[in-house]
Amino acid sequence: MININSRELNYLVYRYLHESGFTHTAFTLGYEAGLNKSTIDGNLVPPGALVTFVQKGIQYLELEANLTCNDSDIDEDFSFIQPIDLITKDVYELQKMIKEKKESLQKTKNREKNKEHEQENAREKEKEHVKEREKEHEQENARERERERGHAREKEKEQERQHREREKRIEQEQHREKEKEKQQREKERELEKEKIERERERERERDNKGKHKEKEKKNEDLEDKIRVQPEENVIAEGAEPMEIDTSSTALPSVIPNSDVTILEGHTSEVFVCAWSPAGSLLASGSGDSTARIWTIGDGPCSSNLQKGPLDVAVLKHYRGRTNDKSKDVTTLDWNGDGTLLATGSYDGQARIWSKDGELVSTLTKHKGPIFSLKWNKKGDYLLSGSVDKTAIVWDIKTGEWKQQFEFHAAPTLDVDWRNNVSFATCSTDNMIYVCKVGDNRPVKTFVGHQGEVNAIKWDPTGTLLASCSDDSTAKIWSVKQDTCLHDLKEHTKEIYTIRWSPTGPGTNNPNQPLVLASASFDSTIKLWDVETGSLLHSLVAHGDPVYSVAFSPNGEYLASGSLDKCMHIWSVKEAKVVKTYVGSGGIFEVCWNKEGDKIGACFSNNVVCILDFRM
Repeated sequence: MININSRELNYLVYRYLHESGFTHTAFTLGYEAGLNKSTIDGNLVPPGALVTFVQKGIQYLELEANLTCNDSDIDEDFSFIQPIDLITKDVYELQKMIKEKKESLQKTKNREKNKEHEQENAREKEKEHVKEREKEHEQENARERERERGHAREKEKEQERQHREREKRIEQEQHREKEKEKQQREKERELEKEKIERERERERERDNKGKHKEKEKKNEDLEDKIRVQPEENVIAEGAEPMEIDTSSTALPSVIPNSDVTILEGHTSEVFVCAWSPAGSLLASGSGDSTARIWTIGDGPCSSNLQKGPLDVAVLKHYRGRTNDKSKDVTTLDWNGDGTLLATGSYDGQARIWSKDGELVSTLTKHKGPIFSLKWNKKGDYLLSGSVDKTAIVWDIKTGEWKQQFEFHAAPTLDVDWRNNVSFATCSTDNMIYVCKVGDNRPVKTFVGHQGEVNAIKWDPTGTLLASCSDDSTAKIWSVKQDTCLHDLKEHTKEIYTIRWSPTGPGTNNPNQPLVLASASFDSTIKLWDVETGSLLHSLVAHGDPVYSVAFSPNGEYLASGSLDKCMHIWSVKEAKVVKTYVGSGGIFEVCWNKEGDKIGACFSNNVVCILDFRM
């Protein structure tokens, strides 16, 4: 989903050379690659980033190469390949290499057995036949067979050498094609970026003209201010979809430090966070192989600071080594009554914990990292999706898996329950399946995305399914038809996540219209009219990819978190920023508590923040 361009790779190599003491080489690379003109913030790149990046890539390739292997074969398989093979070859080439070397090893064993058998026959013949002439004849036969085997081996080596050369030529040709495609994509991105900048500049000019006219009008008659403001609101509500740029509106209110509680304790990036639906507990999951359950006071943050340190339970996903990256906590979810917390880890295991942080059970069946984990509303089933291409429904009463769904041809990225027994899954194979517990085939298959499907969400009534993809589109589906109801195409880059508003039928706010929000790597959030599929507003304030959005419980506000370290709170009705908090790291997820007066956010600089919200 995330691509690394040549400029970013050059910067990683530059940092590696500089940290390794090759200052002259680093200077030369930096000068020729034009890194002094790069917009990369060096403070965000940790020491040893290139080595860590390569190690993780090798680890991921190892994982993919063994998705179809039995556990008993893994150690034997990896004796056939070297680390350089993992970097230079894709998964299919690795699997083919392992298969060919296994077959070659088996052939060698067979030849050795045949040779021993022939020698035994020769000895028997020597005992049976005394005549020297027959012995010489047998020896001549043995020499002839050896010559034939030698010729066969030479021929086989020559064929193998020719095969390797053909593969090398094909690989070089593919590499050249990829480089051409990459250069073309870079040109398209630059043109796209210039276009967006020009559009923003024109929008700012129009807004500045509007501001100037408004100031002149205020100077003529101050009493008109009261009458003009309602007229502006009416126009804003009835306007066509538009780009909202915070530079053209009044500066939003910055959330003061007194309204923020910073929760420290994690030793690596915090990827996920979620409030308990039952009380003032916030769960967080991190790359340090732990999840944590924080007890947050009911009052404002300023009053909690005076009561001493916060109560926190540490949920360790390791036994020996800490910071074992195979134990990264990738996803977590509370059950409906807030008594149990489920966590998914990079080691392929799901774990269930009590709200006090005690391990209740460990669910082992997946053969790869778990990327998504959801409880059904009743709380008797847990659903997990994994890189091993499958989804599993777990029976919580027995602590065992009830059914494994093996429909996808590539890693499963997200899962979501429709009701207590039916759910949907999406994958990097561009497919979406609707499944039902007990059925061995999908109830419905949705085909339409042209890229990896990153997230799926059912609306509050379970009638509509929203999806978003690397193909820069979001789509709305209905189980009553095969094609999508609406194809939402306004984003210019990959869409990472989507959220339904808690409004309309089946919610606590039935009189408000249902809205869909989408967050993209193009740094914007877009709000969609679900009935018509039209764009309501495009929210522009972030400067980097937006990873998370969350509606307030009353549906009136939307929180967004981005890699630009900013969390914005938007008025859904007015489509403008009303509150802003600037942290010290990129934001991976934001979430509201059930009362709607606190927002949790998790950051790349190892912290979790709690923010008071009041208007």
